[in-house]
Amino acid sequence: MKLEARRLVDRLWNYCNVLRDDGVSSLEYLEQLSFLVFLKMAAEMEEAGKTLHADKRRHVLPDTEEWRGRGWSELLDLTGSALEEEYTQLLTDLGKQDEGQNTTLGLIFYRARNRLQNPANLRRLIVDLIDKEDWFSASKDIKGDAYEALIARSAEDTKAGAGQYFTPRVLIESIVRCMRPTPDDTITDPACGTGGFLLAAHDYIVQEHGRDMSTEESARFDEGAIWGTELVPATARLAAMNLLLHKIGRPDGKPLIHVEDALAKRPAPGKRASLVLANPPFGKKSSIVITNVNGSVSREDMSYHREDFWETTTNKQFNFVQHIANLLTDNGRAAVILPDNVLFEGGRGASIRRELLKRYNLHTMLRLPAGIFYAGGVKANVLFFDAAPPRRSNDEPPHTKQLWVYDLRTGNRFTLKQNPLLPGHLEDFEKRVFGVGECDRGTAIARRSPEGRLQVFDGAELVDTKDVNLDIGLLDTSDEAATQAKSLPELTLALSADLRGALAELEHLATDLGVKLPPLV
Repeated sequence: MKLEARRLVDRLWNYCNVLRDDGVSSLEYLEQLSFLVFLKMAAEMEEAGKTLHADKRRHVLPDTEEWRGRGWSELLDLTGSALEEEYTQLLTDLGKQDEGQNTTLGLIFYRARNRLQNPANLRRLIVDLIDKEDWFSASKDIKGDAYEALIARSAEDTKAGAGQYFTPRVLIESIVRCMRPTPDDTITDPACGTGGFLLAAHDYIVQEHGRDMSTEESARFDEGAIWGTELVPATARLAAMNLLLHKIGRPDGKPLIHVEDALAKRPAPGKRASLVLANPPFGKKSSIVITNVNGSVSREDMSYHREDFWETTTNKQFNFVQHIANLLTDNGRAAVILPDNVLFEGGRGASIRRELLKRYNLHTMLRLPAGIFYAGGVKANVLFFDAAPPRRSNDEPPHTKQLWVYDLRTGNRFTLKQNPLLPGHLEDFEKRVFGVGECDRGTAIARRSPEGRLQVFDGAELVDTKDVNLDIGLLDTSDEAATQAKSLPELTLALSADLRGALAELEHLATDLGVKLPPLV
């Protein structure tokens, strides 16, 4: 990160620490920061447009008489309770301007609320921090990287941070290098969180192809050739702001982040992607919260009945596997991070794995070590698969001819701070498996050879097994690294994850058998 970006991060994060005393969490702080930065960017765009002809000026905020003088300039002139009241009203009014969220403005301010109850702190944030920076015309390497660094720091806040939506940047960039996005791709992430995969894919395209890209090719990504879906509105705001500060999309244009349940309906014909990158939430159950007539709150497990799904299940992970597979265009490719249970869970899980191997080319799997995610105790993998032609008959061999498995787990143990995952840890995988920096992706896959951490398995043999168990390829199946001495918090998290996993598997078994389990007390 550049020195100026680091300076900005330190300034803004230090102020976040001040706001904690007012009960503002780091995630709420990032949300308020997004509102105010957007307003400052809108003011900068208005100022820059004054030198242009009237029909070329861009108005981010409503261009009506009643909105004259509203926005950033009015906040600068107010103090005390008047500032708090006007800011609160401004958020409310902006939220009503585009309740359909048809613009980026509508997405960012939809149901926006003021969380800063101390007017003195609000004024300091406006006048001393944000107003002193140039956000619209500044380099994305400074403002964009600074904003993403703030999200990364928020992820470390275990109480109310962005950890559950944050995938390590090192892992994201490695996956993107292996997938090699191009200017011709349409790219999506159906569980985009704060937008990390979308940013990395766009950055890769600009770095590798920027000099040769036409204006039309560059504009594609502002107009919807890259997009994400996020269920949580507050997180979608962060993703939208993250993209804007990296010069992707337009404040007054169509939003590139869609706030909806990605699993609720099948992809529209025009909204399929040639490249899908995703790290779906690690929770296994798809559920909704219901407030009953008597005021009690309960959760109801959801099954998605979609004609394009191979199996109906309440397991969110398997639903995402099916959804991502159906998102792909005819020549599409996908890379998705999934926890270990997806590899071996029985019942409908075995059927879904079998269909994936038969219908798609699941050519590669990366077994990830523990300790790299903010969700404690998670053991995960990256599945790489490509679309394939429809199978003509059930007797036709599976499209997965060979499944190559690279074991990064055995002998490796990482932590988020003391021993984090670094780019060097993934270099061998990138070069041997995908030929990163040496040859094209197709040539690299064709010349693979099994040795050391890289093993190969026959696709037809995997399909023919009863359980279609893909928990394979580990050099040390006893997981020696996981048995090394751990701190008490690490042991507690690991035990909790194992117990929750066992309980979830029992619930799925009961569902398959038609047994109704008693409610947990």
